[in-house]
Amino acid sequence: MMITPIQPIQLLEELNQTTKAADQAELPFQSLFQDAINNVKETDQAVQDEVYKLATGQSDDLHNIMIASQKATMSVQLLVQLRNKALDAYNEVMRMSV
Repeated sequence: MMITPIQPIQLLEELNQTTKAADQAELPFQSLFQDAINNVKETDQAVQDEVYKLATGQSDDLHNIMIASQKATMSVQLLVQLRNKALDAYNEVMRMSV
């Protein structure tokens, strides 16, 4: 019969490292929202850049402003719909009886 020896208690630093690693692991749901937020920021910046170029006379392409504006509008609508669906799902879970 084999008796397994008692394992030493982990050091406090090792425990802190494992909890930090767990905190740094990204959740897929979180990354979905983070990507949508980053997309809104990028498209908004693109619209501002195009408007600045038009206002300063660096560009006369009005169609680029309209395209960038529509992309920004669609990315905001996507983010709002993601938020609405997440809130609906949360409310549905809260209404569940156990």
